[in-house]
Amino acid sequence: MKKRYITLLFLVVTIPFLSCSEDKEQEPMLIVKFKFDPTQERLNNLGQPSSVAAGNAAQSPIFNTISSHYVELAPNATTQLGFGEILYHAPETTSGGATAIDFSQAKTVAQGETFLKIPLREVAAGSYQWMRVSLSYQNYQINVRNAGMDYAGTLASFVGFNTYISSFNIGNNIFNVNGNRAQGYWAFGLNDHPYSTSGQAPAGATTVPNPIEATSPIPRANNTCVVTGKFATNLVIDGTETNDVVITLSLSTNKSFEWQEVTADGKYEPSIGENVVDMGLRGLVPSYVK
Repeated sequence: MKKRYITLLFLVVTIPFLSCSEDKEQEPMLIVKFKFDPTQERLNNLGQPSSVAAGNAAQSPIFNTISSHYVELAPNATTQLGFGEILYHAPETTSGGATAIDFSQAKTVAQGETFLKIPLREVAAGSYQWMRVSLSYQNYQINVRNAGMDYAGTLASFVGFNTYISSFNIGNNIFNVNGNRAQGYWAFGLNDHPYSTSGQAPAGATTVPNPIEATSPIPRANNTCVVTGKFATNLVIDGTETNDVVITLSLSTNKSFEWQEVTADGKYEPSIGENVVDMGLRGLVPSYVK
């Protein structure tokens, strides 16, 4: 009985010390999450307010998940792409010929889920004014019309510069691609109905807002989908942080799914030849909590 008492006493005394030791081993992290906002300002490629083009219509999709190919912090408006603090670069492959994003290794997350988590000690100390995010994949709900009836469906939108896709599914619909697909490839499946289709938006038509295009342009020749946004106040990393830094990337989904109308009724009706022309997100507002 005495031996058991001594053992219990030892556990009571040592557990707090083990707990404190574990706490000390935890280091502060940089965490990146996404937010989708259909009320956020709708911007064009130059980061200016934009309305839907004449002859087109658009809707604000309900996002399920998203993925990014590249994440970078930029100190100022003259920092060229690739010369800021690169936080993330997704896996690429040449399985389809030309270099492409490897969709099989893409990390997709819903709103509020952690997309990126790295030790703050790996982030260079500095004052960062801008955030750059190269978006690669979107999965969201849209409404379509067919024969006078409205239906809900799920759209998979590939907006990266080039993506190698083996296969993927939307519900029970399986899409076997086994090749590269350029920016603007999409696939669609009706919810609860046995119908699916796929297509390709026009080359170069995907909107990629960059408010500092004049001083730090995005090379659009290779269809890079790098959306740029400014912090309200600079994010300062000095290397003495003891708490996590959480960055939230608020993306404008304000009428981000756009098509060319055949019947001017504001309803997307692919069966009569209404084609997707733009699936680019319409702005980035980054914020942080330290």
